[in-house]
Amino acid sequence: MKNRFVTIIILALIVPAAIIMAIACSGIGIPHRPEGPCDIYTASGFPCLTAHSSTRALLASYNGPLYQVMRQSDGKTLDIGVVQPGKGDPGGYADAAAQDAFCANDLCWITTIYDQSGNGNHLVQAPPGTFRGPAKGGFNTLPIADMAPVTIMGHKAYGVYIMPGMGLRNNNATGLAINDEPQGIYMVCDGKHFDSGCCFNYGNTSTNSRAVGRGTMETVYFGTATAWGSGSGTGPWIMSDMEAGLFSGYDAKQNVANPTIDSWRFVTGMVSGGGGNQWEIHGGNAQEGELATFYKGIRPHSLDNDWYYPMHRKGAVQMGNGGDNGNGSAGTFYEGVMITGYPDETTLDAVQKNIVSAKYDVQRVSLSHVITFTPGSSQEVTATFTNTTGAAVSGVTLSMSVPEGWTVLVSGSEDKSKTFSERIAPGKSVNTTFKITSGETTGAGFITLRAGWKKQSAETSQRVRNAFPVKINEIRFDGGSASQTNQFIELFNAGDKDVDISGWTLVNTRSEWAPVKLGTIPEGKKIPAHGFFLLGLSSSGLAAPANQGDNIINVRSTAGLSTGQKIVIGGEAYTIAKVGTEASPMAMIFVPVSTGPWITIPAGSTNLPVTNTNGFTVGQKIGIDIGGNYEVATVTAVGKASTLTTLAAEAKAGETVIKVAANSNMTVGDNLTIGTGSRKESAEVKRLINVVEAPSRGGFDQGFGGSRTGEVELTVPLKFNHMLAEDVSDRGTGIDFKPATRFEHRSGDAVQALGSGITLRDALKNNYEAGAAVLNPSDKTSGYQGPVEPDQWYGSPLSSSAGSVALIDNSGIVVVDAIVYGSRQSNSSANGTITSPEIAILEGDQSQGGCIVIAPGAGRNTGPFAPISGNNNKSVGRYPDGNDTDNNCTDFMLQNTTTLSAGSGIGANNIKTASVNDFIIGQEIIIGTDKNSEKAVITEIGTAGATTVGTSTGAGATSIPVTGIEGFSAGQTITINTGAKMETAVIASIAAGRRRFGGGGFTMPMDTIKVTAPLKNVHAVGSMVSGSGITLARPLSMAHEKGSQVAGNVPTPGEPNQYVRKPQ
Repeated sequence: MKNRFVTIIILALIVPAAIIMAIACSGIGIPHRPEGPCDIYTASGFPCLTAHSSTRALLASYNGPLYQVMRQSDGKTLDIGVVQPGKGDPGGYADAAAQDAFCANDLCWITTIYDQSGNGNHLVQAPPGTFRGPAKGGFNTLPIADMAPVTIMGHKAYGVYIMPGMGLRNNNATGLAINDEPQGIYMVCDGKHFDSGCCFNYGNTSTNSRAVGRGTMETVYFGTATAWGSGSGTGPWIMSDMEAGLFSGYDAKQNVANPTIDSWRFVTGMVSGGGGNQWEIHGGNAQEGELATFYKGIRPHSLDNDWYYPMHRKGAVQMGNGGDNGNGSAGTFYEGVMITGYPDETTLDAVQKNIVSAKYDVQRVSLSHVITFTPGSSQEVTATFTNTTGAAVSGVTLSMSVPEGWTVLVSGSEDKSKTFSERIAPGKSVNTTFKITSGETTGAGFITLRAGWKKQSAETSQRVRNAFPVKINEIRFDGGSASQTNQFIELFNAGDKDVDISGWTLVNTRSEWAPVKLGTIPEGKKIPAHGFFLLGLSSSGLAAPANQGDNIINVRSTAGLSTGQKIVIGGEAYTIAKVGTEASPMAMIFVPVSTGPWITIPAGSTNLPVTNTNGFTVGQKIGIDIGGNYEVATVTAVGKASTLTTLAAEAKAGETVIKVAANSNMTVGDNLTIGTGSRKESAEVKRLINVVEAPSRGGFDQGFGGSRTGEVELTVPLKFNHMLAEDVSDRGTGIDFKPATRFEHRSGDAVQALGSGITLRDALKNNYEAGAAVLNPSDKTSGYQGPVEPDQWYGSPLSSSAGSVALIDNSGIVVVDAIVYGSRQSNSSANGTITSPEIAILEGDQSQGGCIVIAPGAGRNTGPFAPISGNNNKSVGRYPDGNDTDNNCTDFMLQNTTTLSAGSGIGANNIKTASVNDFIIGQEIIIGTDKNSEKAVITEIGTAGATTVGTSTGAGATSIPVTGIEGFSAGQTITINTGAKMETAVIASIAAGRRRFGGGGFTMPMDTIKVTAPLKNVHAVGSMVSGSGITLARPLSMAHEKGSQVAGNVPTPGEPNQYVRKPQ
């Protein structure tokens, strides 16, 4: 042994340290690090351009961090590295123990997945694009770090769990394939976690988070979206997103050779393409077996058009969303790689073999979903151990720890643990049930399951809360066309004892913005057992804090206010001396989407680059970082907003003039950033030769101009060649102000012009927080207008489309109850995004497409199929009152409300409605609103829809131009016309007329209903086309116009909820 180490010392003079370690470790029980996929690719001549994984090193030599987590409680971060070889352990897997220790009894997010390839293409929080995320600034939300525990190489690790609204990206990547250069991609993901939303991708994408044309991206996709393409069966499928299309093969729609993947827990997906008219899809079980080829051939429809050949890839990298930041997707990512070159099948097979050798498996211990306790209550939780060690084990003991003051026992016994003496084979599971009883003191904490056997153990934790049974019981987000600010929030005490809610707060998070406090419940307020507490939105509210002695206040709205009027703030009455301007909609600090995605503005700054300068006025105040490190300053100069645009023509190295899609906000002397990654450069504006106005949104969506382009002369020649549509950004001259900022700020922070405000005759008697209610007793049209007087007012409106509302007790720690709401998750769209995922996981099982409350009318669909009717005066609420199973998507109901598709006269006993969904026979409904309303009982439910013939239609026609298609569906029987010309037909299909801008301006072409058989009669313009509608027990006593509301029930603020559950 002595001679052996002497030899090693001598070798040290001539060989690298890494080789010394290999020699030293050999033969003494410390194995070598395992080979990774990038080692295989590189040896075959296909170097990795990206290498991302949260579970393992993808190269044997990689010793850097795999990912970074950030702790919620203090904002501190930790890089999670690779476990090094030890005795009997080759290492190479993620150091999950470091994460568990750092995040113990806390919540952590994954902020970064590091690129192991050495190219620096790290994945970070995805910035806003065509579709905007629900996090502050329109960014996507970050993944919660412990949502996807797995076993790899026999050890615990964590995947990256993506809910709708999440996603990571690097638009400023270096070295990736552009245009039709050859590349290969693989991804390992969870075969049981998916949805139909757009788009769970990993791969090459656009550099500005926008849809920039067909063939501009190429990824591995996994999910069940069918709006573009699909495979056989019901999915999920491995496909590729090439922009404006998900493809499973050559055909744009279904390719039956691409199978449904429904039995693999871990999935390998591979896509290769480029270097000619060729591409392929491979898939495999990441736990065993070989790859299968699902498609190998030429590009989609390349025999018919040039949409996808040649490709026009842009060279950014994404994970978990679409090229346009379509973020309605769900899935779990474990590892992924992009390479240069078109890999051969031998190499791909070797990579699949390497993935299988990593021994992916399920988590070793798990708990059933139990979240909410009331003081002194008991619930049962199921604890499961799954043997993922690869060998039989015995003597496994399951035990649990609970918060202080709680108790836990094995159900039906006095035992605190359960031991399984029997032999547990590999892959088999055992479980037991524990009875947990909470303490008498409210609080929040964690329950932890521990499994122990021999000298090994495994743990998992779950958040729990112990709270009084006060529920957010009913919310109206939008009062409809009569008053969109007619909002309320109703609390309900579901318990048998009064609850003191003094000092409790409501926190409102509007999608895309920071959380803000709606209000604090005053001292002495109690909710009686089974009683209500109502909060109403005031007609106006403070847009900024107001201090004692001030006589000017900045307000959200000046509607209905005039000189001499009395207003009430915090219970004090004040007289208006002068009405100025209200606060403007919030802008934000510029987000350099293509090359950032953040810029940081240091404390001590007196200028902010903003996305929009509308409303900012010299001498008036601005609010900076609403909901964050808030501060107020006074504007001293107003410059130009930021610009995100693209090159309107190729630009070659050496040229000094570039053409851009928009440049109206550029100024001589501005510094432009042109291109991304290795082609990024900066240049100063010398002269604006030709100016093109930017779209009204200012900082975003300026990617494409029209027939005109802006021309900009630069002070120095370009260093690089730049492609058509490469990104150009300019932070703009922004807003100057004083005093200087006290805090650091960064991209996405809100910046609001506060207006000139309202001048009061007398100074304020107290200090008031931003968002405090400003009441105008004489205003009967704005704010909450219900029949029950609120117990408390709030001054900042809720988003009517997406957000969250949390009720927090006076400790400031316990989320007593919460509602997370938004649009319904739908096929191949960016709907269903989840605001505040850290709250959402308390209020529902966020697997697949998520579990949120569907807000009336919420959604990103803006086309002819958008849900445009029936959104008047709806609320979401629990039924019966207080019903709570910690499941937002089923606990809350919505009134089955629709509208009349055609007017109904006095005496009519049949009405035509836009929808018949969720109505039941025998149900009492309300037709019309306010004084023009009446009740009726349903005796028969037919089909929906009513419209009129838009263009005269002759006998024999099978296509009927109509003025609308809402409510109609294929297969439905419709009635056309009345009297002697009346006939029935069956709908074959419906089609919306394509709205477009032409030389004569906007035109509104007809929608079309196609029928299965030729019409028998001629039908003139204006003839009725309708479904069979809803039949009533008695004739109507009033006439009701088209568009009148038809409601099964209406909101009941401060009173028992009224909803109808349709029989199952």
